[in-house]
Amino acid sequence: MPMHKTSAWPLALVYVGLIVYASLYPFTYWRDQGVDFWWYLSAPLPKYWTGFDVVSNVLGYMPLGFLLALSALRSGRERLALRWAILTASLLSLAMETLQVYLPRRVPSNLDLLLNIAGAALGAGSAWSLERLGVLQRWSRFRAQWFVEEARGGLVLLALWPLALLFPAVVPFGLGQVLERLEVALADALADSPFLEWLPLRDLELQPMLPAVEWLCVFLGVLIPCLLGYCIIRTKARRAWFLGWVVVLGMGTTALSSALSFGPQHAWVWLSVPVKAALISAVLLAGALIWTPRRASAALALLALGIDVSLINQTPMGPYFEQTLFSWEQGQFIRFHGLAQWLGWLWPFSTLVYVLSLLWDREVKN
Repeated sequence: MPMHKTSAWPLALVYVGLIVYASLYPFTYWRDQGVDFWWYLSAPLPKYWTGFDVVSNVLGYMPLGFLLALSALRSGRERLALRWAILTASLLSLAMETLQVYLPRRVPSNLDLLLNIAGAALGAGSAWSLERLGVLQRWSRFRAQWFVEEARGGLVLLALWPLALLFPAVVPFGLGQVLERLEVALADALADSPFLEWLPLRDLELQPMLPAVEWLCVFLGVLIPCLLGYCIIRTKARRAWFLGWVVVLGMGTTALSSALSFGPQHAWVWLSVPVKAALISAVLLAGALIWTPRRASAALALLALGIDVSLINQTPMGPYFEQTLFSWEQGQFIRFHGLAQWLGWLWPFSTLVYVLSLLWDREVKN
């Protein structure tokens, strides 16, 4: 049976990366603690644990089991789907728990290992059951009706966009602010070395964002995922439905991020009059661009990404934004160790590469 190109496999790879990050954070102070690396496997089960620990370990590996099983099912390996998913997730969890033996800030646990395997099994079983019930076939038909054949990369990016918005941004929908952090990281890495003198310095300090620039960044931040969707969605009517979902998911996720940072009563504090104006303007323009051909949509997305990333990275974080990050990191997502920040930083650049590949591909039809 020919391989079926599915979004499940790249999503599974992304999720593996997130699990590795969450399991080994903060990646410092590695050392041999004088114990066997397998000691936790035969240790008694922990006496003290919380419901959150159980739920987070099970739910943390359920999507991985689901995606691994789904990738096998979509690739024509039905007989191996369950075993492949559970075995792969089990080996990953075993590796992560074993590496934590050498991280003093992390505590390896046989209970965590068992819960991770249980979560992966539940996820894989869900994928297998949905396949047997015909739900996944309905999704395949839905995808064929809505999206072009080579839509895998775009679908993965669109699925990650709401997650990227969970990380607080200097301006609503403003993803990809990496310049200031990159400069600091490079300076720290090159400290006490002759290479520090080679580090390029900015002629001017980063300036606070002007209201007009803030409006433009919000405007482009909403417009970019719309244009990305237009690159892979077949019909104009379905693009209109998609536009509505972009607005709903974008606003909902931003409100959730604000609620986690400042409390539920401040969930909509970010929705100021300029932000509302930018949202309305972006929706109106995105609606007018529904008839834009795929290649033209990719070109417009490339232009919008270039302007947006350039403007965002000319703005400093500032003490108020740093306080926001501190509050967020001490909030309900602290156990995920800021995974969403990597999505928030890298999503625009990954999208930039994707739309460039569409423009480079001569087979992309208008």
